[in-house]
Order: sequence, then structure tokens, then C-alpha cells
Amino acid sequence: MMSDLRELYQEVIFDHNRNPRNRGRMEDANRRAVGHNPLCGDDIVLYLKVDGDVIEDVKFEGQGCAISTASASLMSERLKGMNIKDAEALFHRFHRAVTQDGDVGGLGKLSVLAGVRDYPARVKCATLAWHTLEAALKNTGETVTTE
Repeated sequence: MMSDLRELYQEVIFDHNRNPRNRGRMEDANRRAVGHNPLCGDDIVLYLKVDGDVIEDVKFEGQGCAISTASASLMSERLKGMNIKDAEALFHRFHRAVTQDGDVGGLGKLSVLAGVRDYPARVKCATLAWHTLEAALKNTGETVTTE
């Protein structure tokens, strides 16, 4: 049973890595942030189109490992249509799941990434897109790093 679940999670991660959703540049973005993981060289540029407090569209560019790309792809699917307050709450829930308690309640497909908690170097790969999201929501214009 546990092996089947692990295989399913790996398939989801591989699928999002090979066929990332919402990848590309967004010309009409009104929020943008850059993220870098110096440990393994992952880079991401995250674009958001926010209307009022609703995230209407999400896209990302960059290069990275399978975990980093899958995390950005899964995150982008989840954020569309979400309000900023709920997106910030999701960031904290996701971060806690992959760094602390592994509680995946409310994460849906994002729960496939909770297993990185056991591999500290991979946590930075899984959270890069999310830290970049936080910077984009705050509209700081600073490059985010996982160090």
C-alpha cells in the first residue's frame, strides 16, 4: 500500500516535471519575482496577474530539478482564482508540511511533495517557487534565495 502511494506521488512529480503547467512568460503580469536556489542552481521567474485581491493568472519560467519544476507547476495550478489571503495561508500550510509536521490536510495534489521533508536539501527545491510567490505577493522586487 505505502509503496503504491509512493509510486503515485512519484508519477505526479515526474508528470509535472516533464509537462509543467503554466510555464512561460506573462507579458501582462502586474507582479513578478525572481527566485534562486544556490545549492542546486534552480532559478525561477514567477509572474502573477492580480485583479483586486484575486490571482487571475500564474506563469513561471526558469530551470531546475524535477522537484523544483513540479512544485512550481503544481503551485501554479492551485493559485489561479485564489485570493491573496488564501494564497498566503496556503504558502504557510505547504511550508509547514514540507519542513515540520508533514500534515498535508487541505493541500490536495500538493501533498505529493510532503515527502521531501525527509531530505533537507530537497526542501529548498520544493519551496523555491513558494518563497518566490511570497515575494511576488509582497511586490518587493528583490531576488529570493533559499539560503
